[in-house]
Amino acid sequence: MARMKGVFVTGTDTGVGKTQVSLGIMANLKEHGLRVAGMKPVASGCYREGPSLRNQDAVLLQAHSSINIDYSTVNPYAFEPSVSPHIAARRQGGEIRLEKVVDRFRVLQGLAEFVLVEGIGGWQVPLNSNDRLADMATVLGLPVVLVVGLRLGCLNHAFLTSCAIERSGCTLAGWVGNLTEPGFDYLEENMESLSQEIPAPCLGFVPFIDDRERAALAGCFELDHWVQD
Repeated sequence: MARMKGVFVTGTDTGVGKTQVSLGIMANLKEHGLRVAGMKPVASGCYREGPSLRNQDAVLLQAHSSINIDYSTVNPYAFEPSVSPHIAARRQGGEIRLEKVVDRFRVLQGLAEFVLVEGIGGWQVPLNSNDRLADMATVLGLPVVLVVGLRLGCLNHAFLTSCAIERSGCTLAGWVGNLTEPGFDYLEENMESLSQEIPAPCLGFVPFIDDRERAALAGCFELDHWVQD
């Protein structure tokens, strides 16, 4: 099979560990010898650093990329309030434009062998009056990785999202189970149900870990088939 050149990472909801999974995928691919870049096109809940806004997830993606990238390329749309991006953009007097996202993405494509793009919230989050996050994945032409936050209610959210990804015309490259809280009951049974119902392979399972254990993330994934020529 042809080598994968990038993926779009989405989640079943907000707070399901998209960034943690993204960092693990990037680390795994760097261990395979690939030059990797991470991108977070739209981020809310940003903090001020001098005159600029920064998002912690985007900063991590920038720091774990194989190459030096300007922050504005990693995260072209940064908003201070923790709210849906279309609301944040409207309150700031602007609008999120997919053309700008595509432009920054093309820059990264020219610098790296693999570009990972992390979404915001879930698959149907509005970006403006016309576009949703699904439209961003579509215009970028990337296969999608679905992060399933393993907690009560995850099966419904995962099945709805995987169906929506298929209906959008995007390719679901696989899914990752991310344990968002320790002591989740019936973990094995939930993972089995996800494997049976989601029409794409499980790419990995991420146990409940903290920042100090982040170095172990690369080993949580099986991505050998992504790097084969």
